[in-house]
Amino acid sequence: MPTSAVERIGVVGCGLMGSGIAEVCARAGRDVIVVETGRGAADAGLRRLTGSLDRATAAGKLSAPDRDAALARVTVTTDLEALADRDLVIEAVAEDEAAKVAVFGRLDATVRRPDAILATNTSSLPVIRLAAATARPQQVIGLHFFNPVPVLPLVELVPSLLTGEDTTRRARSFAADVLGKEVVQAADRAGFIVNALLVPYLLDAVRMAESGAASAADIDRGMRLGCAHPLGPLALADLIGLDTTRAIAESLYEEFREPRYAPPPLLDRMVDAGLLGRKSGRGFHTYR
Repeated sequence: MPTSAVERIGVVGCGLMGSGIAEVCARAGRDVIVVETGRGAADAGLRRLTGSLDRATAAGKLSAPDRDAALARVTVTTDLEALADRDLVIEAVAEDEAAKVAVFGRLDATVRRPDAILATNTSSLPVIRLAAATARPQQVIGLHFFNPVPVLPLVELVPSLLTGEDTTRRARSFAADVLGKEVVQAADRAGFIVNALLVPYLLDAVRMAESGAASAADIDRGMRLGCAHPLGPLALADLIGLDTTRAIAESLYEEFREPRYAPPPLLDRMVDAGLLGRKSGRGFHTYR
């Protein structure tokens, strides 16, 4: 099936990542159905997506008619059966293996198109574990977007050992040609390219703050001004979400058993306390 036929997109989850993925697909002219677990989460996700489109319009990056057209292409529902006719479904639920495996099992039973692509936005979990929950592992692939999805240009394309060549080609072409993303291809190993390199750096920054070697503010200021990074490592961890950062670290440590991947105790305590970063209003820094 040519990529031009990938017109109907499904997204499972409408949090920060799911709403962003839905937005870029809608702005690319695709019909999008987003599924959430409950009406409250669905309404919150639609507000998040609408707010992002409004900000893009206010900044002059999107015209008002294009904003309205994109929003009209998006349906947010709690009914997974609504994804039955989708050409491509992208899972974007929390970075929890059991939750993602359950989603893929349900998608396998729900999505009826025999050539549909089932993709995961996982940032660290091996794709093959999710593909194994389906009877069509050759059609399962990783499409890892980066937050904020409408702004950051990268997508990591992650075929598993069982992903078919046609699925890889179509997924790459959709991300690059339809969404206009830059695509890098990674092997199906925990962390892929970006997080395998990034997360140890973030964890080292947490350990530095934990040891009292420097304050969170000075660690971030040092890396911004000394290395020209747009965000310091602790501010970046806050943006990613400290719970997500910990989940990625746990996945990396489970696979490689290297001490540098182990979540520091401070990170564990902050997540346990609900100090998750920007999305909770407080992490290593405070957000109002």
